[in-house]
Amino acid sequence: MYIKAGDTVAVIAGRDQFVTDKKGKTTRKTGRVLKVYPKTDRVLVEGVNVIKKHTRPTQQNDKGGIVDKEAPIHVSNVAILDPKQNVPTRVGYREVDGKKVRYAKKSGESLDK
Repeated sequence: MYIKAGDTVAVIAGRDQFVTDKKGKTTRKTGRVLKVYPKTDRVLVEGVNVIKKHTRPTQQNDKGGIVDKEAPIHVSNVAILDPKQNVPTRVGYREVDGKKVRYAKKSGESLDK
């Protein structure tokens, strides 16, 4: 899988694709990848695909109630943001010093530190 935890991604498909500001301008939703689920090809993105989960009272949460929580989104619905141009880009691989390194196809800049 070409996306790792900590990457900044943009949603390129689905109902959470765009966000509208107060002036009416629409932009793509972006967020940081919190967790990657390689077996199911899903990623957990901060602030994207937020659902309401009903929880019952526990020792940690005395009241219970309705909690907002992020749900995983399929990896095909997100694209990594180019670090230079801040636009969605595809990912390529090249070998640097004997190591396989990811790079952004639009700018050619390395994605791995």
